[in-house]
Amino acid sequence: MSKRMTRWGVYVLVAIGFAVACAFLSNWQFERNESRSEQIALIERNYDADPVPLADLIGDDGVLEPGDQWHPVILQGEYLADQQLLVRNRPHGGTSAFEVLVPFRDADGRVFIVDRGWVPPGDGDAPDAVPAPPMGETTVIARLRQSEQVPASGRGAPEGQVPTINLPTIAELVDGDVITGAYGQLISETPAADAALGGFDSPTDDPGPHLSYAIQWILFALMGFVFIGYIIRTEIVKHREELEDAPAPVRKTRRRDKDADVEDELLDAR
Repeated sequence: MSKRMTRWGVYVLVAIGFAVACAFLSNWQFERNESRSEQIALIERNYDADPVPLADLIGDDGVLEPGDQWHPVILQGEYLADQQLLVRNRPHGGTSAFEVLVPFRDADGRVFIVDRGWVPPGDGDAPDAVPAPPMGETTVIARLRQSEQVPASGRGAPEGQVPTINLPTIAELVDGDVITGAYGQLISETPAADAALGGFDSPTDDPGPHLSYAIQWILFALMGFVFIGYIIRTEIVKHREELEDAPAPVRKTRRRDKDADVEDELLDAR
């Protein structure tokens, strides 16, 4: 086999390898798009659903089923205001705000963490003021959310604060039988507090760019083969031009060499 054919074979192998990598990345983006579509469908199904008692969705094991996230629940009981915690570095209002977590003792005796909203940062490590929750018997409606992960960086927080809403960690700071499978983002509370906190934005229904990225990777794979084909064709055209421009004896010699290469390839094929 001639050196030229060997080189072209390497080109084709490179194109195939590139296409395999593009196929892997395209499939990854298709999976991300499917996952995002499922999240949007879950939000559309649960976000504005009628609230149900907490015990209907969170059993004695304290586990939140993935399909129940964002579903509103009703709680009857009282806030444990003296055990309030602040979550640092939350993106609200264009600042690194604080979210206010207040444990709520439900009628069944369990303690459920309610995220009542957010307050802007103060001059120091804490907000200047945090509105208090209602006192005494209160009815709360909140949307169920899953516990967050512990920070990968291992960062901590000052006393009375936490870096993320990691419920097992929070349960160690709060008295009582704390539910660690879910917490709630406040929708309403009756009676209302004297001062309201900043509310939560509705989750976006933007599917993201994953589908377009997946298609782009497929196009990149095809373009790889087109590019290799272009290189091979360019080499063939250049070789023909060199033969045509060469003096007659040289052309004959090159033709003989070419014929010899063809014969060698035929013998190898046999």
